[in-house]
Amino acid sequence: MKTLVADAGFLVALWREVDQHHTWAVAVAQANPPPWVTCEAVWSEAEHLLGPTGRASLRTACRRGALQIVAVFADETSALMDLLEKYDDIPMSVADACIVRLTEVLPGPLVLTTDADFKIYRRHSRKAVPCLLP
Repeated sequence: MKTLVADAGFLVALWREVDQHHTWAVAVAQANPPPWVTCEAVWSEAEHLLGPTGRASLRTACRRGALQIVAVFADETSALMDLLEKYDDIPMSVADACIVRLTEVLPGPLVLTTDADFKIYRRHSRKAVPCLLP
Protein backbone atom coordinates (compact mmCIF):
# COMPACT_ATOMS: atom_id res chain seq x y z
CA MET A 1 0.00 0.00 0.00
CA LYS A 2 1.30 3.43 -0.97
CA THR A 3 1.16 6.29 1.55
CA LEU A 4 1.12 9.66 -0.22
CA VAL A 5 3.00 12.28 1.78
CA ALA A 6 2.32 15.88 0.75
CA ASP A 7 4.97 18.57 1.09
CA ALA A 8 4.14 22.29 1.15
CA GLY A 9 5.45 22.93 -2.37
CA PHE A 10 3.04 20.37 -3.80
CA LEU A 11 0.09 21.77 -1.83
CA VAL A 12 0.86 25.35 -2.83
CA ALA A 13 1.33 24.41 -6.48
CA LEU A 14 -1.93 22.49 -6.45
CA TRP A 15 -4.03 25.37 -5.15
CA ARG A 16 -2.21 28.38 -6.61
CA GLU A 17 -2.94 28.54 -10.31
CA VAL A 18 -0.10 30.99 -10.98
CA ASP A 19 2.50 28.68 -9.43
CA GLN A 20 5.09 27.49 -11.97
CA HIS A 21 4.37 23.86 -10.97
CA HIS A 22 0.55 24.10 -10.95
CA THR A 23 -0.02 21.96 -14.05
CA TRP A 24 2.37 19.31 -12.73
CA ALA A 25 0.67 19.30 -9.29
CA VAL A 26 -2.79 18.91 -10.81
CA ALA A 27 -1.59 15.96 -12.93
CA VAL A 28 0.08 14.37 -9.89
CA ALA A 29 -3.07 14.87 -7.80
CA GLN A 30 -5.18 13.21 -10.48
CA ALA A 31 -2.78 10.26 -10.76
CA ASN A 32 -2.35 9.99 -6.98
CA PRO A 33 -5.70 10.94 -5.45
CA PRO A 34 -6.17 11.66 -1.73
CA PRO A 35 -5.90 10.95 1.04
CA TRP A 36 -2.54 12.65 1.40
CA VAL A 37 -0.67 12.71 4.68
CA THR A 38 1.28 15.67 5.98
CA CYS A 39 2.43 17.16 9.28
CA GLU A 40 1.72 20.32 11.25
CA ALA A 41 4.86 22.11 10.05
CA VAL A 42 3.99 21.54 6.39
CA TRP A 43 0.38 22.55 6.93
CA SER A 44 1.52 25.77 8.61
CA GLU A 45 3.97 26.54 5.82
CA ALA A 46 1.35 25.90 3.13
CA GLU A 47 -1.22 28.06 4.97
CA HIS A 48 1.26 30.92 5.07
CA LEU A 49 2.35 30.59 1.43
CA LEU A 50 -1.17 30.20 0.05
CA GLY A 51 -2.45 33.33 1.72
CA PRO A 52 -6.11 34.18 2.26
CA THR A 53 -7.42 32.88 -1.07
CA GLY A 54 -5.71 29.48 -1.02
CA ARG A 55 -6.21 28.77 2.66
CA ALA A 56 -9.87 27.94 2.16
CA SER A 57 -9.01 25.09 -0.23
CA LEU A 58 -6.38 23.72 2.14
CA ARG A 59 -8.77 23.84 5.09
CA THR A 60 -11.55 22.21 3.07
CA ALA A 61 -9.17 19.38 2.14
CA CYS A 62 -8.39 18.88 5.84
CA ARG A 63 -12.05 18.90 6.84
CA ARG A 64 -12.95 16.36 4.15
CA GLY A 65 -10.08 14.05 5.10
CA ALA A 66 -8.29 14.48 1.77
CA LEU A 67 -5.35 15.96 3.67
CA GLN A 68 -4.61 14.16 6.91
CA ILE A 69 -2.37 15.95 9.39
CA VAL A 70 -0.17 13.67 11.48
CA ALA A 71 1.45 14.90 14.69
CA VAL A 72 5.16 14.25 14.30
CA PHE A 73 7.15 16.59 16.49
CA ALA A 74 5.88 15.55 19.92
CA ASP A 75 6.52 11.84 19.40
CA GLU A 76 9.61 12.05 17.22
CA THR A 77 11.62 14.91 18.73
CA SER A 78 14.90 13.02 19.03
CA ALA A 79 14.74 11.62 15.50
CA LEU A 80 13.87 15.06 14.11
CA MET A 81 16.77 16.70 15.93
CA ASP A 82 19.11 14.05 14.51
CA LEU A 83 17.89 14.81 10.98
CA LEU A 84 18.15 18.58 11.47
CA GLU A 85 21.73 18.20 12.73
CA LYS A 86 22.69 15.79 9.94
CA TYR A 87 21.49 18.20 7.26
CA ASP A 88 22.43 21.43 9.02
CA ASP A 89 24.65 22.43 6.09
CA ILE A 90 21.76 22.41 3.56
CA PRO A 91 19.93 23.57 5.90
CA MET A 92 16.96 21.28 6.42
CA SER A 93 13.73 22.90 7.58
CA VAL A 94 11.63 21.45 10.39
CA ALA A 95 8.91 20.71 7.81
CA ASP A 96 11.38 18.76 5.66
CA ALA A 97 12.63 16.83 8.69
CA CYS A 98 9.04 15.90 9.55
CA ILE A 99 8.42 14.70 5.99
CA VAL A 100 11.57 12.57 6.01
CA ARG A 101 10.57 11.13 9.39
CA LEU A 102 7.10 10.32 8.05
CA THR A 103 8.77 8.34 5.25
CA GLU A 104 10.58 6.35 7.93
CA VAL A 105 7.49 5.45 9.95
CA LEU A 106 4.70 5.14 7.37
CA PRO A 107 4.28 2.15 5.04
CA GLY A 108 5.13 2.55 1.35
CA PRO A 109 5.75 6.31 1.41
CA LEU A 110 5.81 8.50 -1.68
CA VAL A 111 6.51 12.21 -1.15
CA LEU A 112 4.74 14.67 -3.45
CA THR A 113 7.03 17.69 -3.54
CA THR A 114 8.59 20.46 -5.60
CA ASP A 115 11.66 20.57 -3.32
CA ALA A 116 14.77 19.04 -4.94
CA ASP A 117 16.42 18.75 -1.50
CA PHE A 118 14.46 15.53 -1.10
CA LYS A 119 16.88 14.00 -3.62
CA ILE A 120 19.67 14.68 -1.11
CA TYR A 121 17.94 13.60 2.09
CA ARG A 122 18.13 9.98 3.19
CA ARG A 123 15.68 7.97 5.24
CA HIS A 124 16.98 5.41 7.68
CA SER A 125 20.43 6.99 7.10
CA ARG A 126 21.08 5.59 3.61
CA LYS A 127 17.85 5.03 1.70
CA ALA A 128 16.65 7.55 -0.87
CA VAL A 129 13.41 9.33 -0.06
CA PRO A 130 10.86 8.11 -2.62
CA CYS A 131 9.37 11.21 -4.19
CA LEU A 132 7.68 12.69 -7.22
CA LEU A 133 9.23 15.94 -8.42
CA PRO A 134 8.44 18.19 -11.38
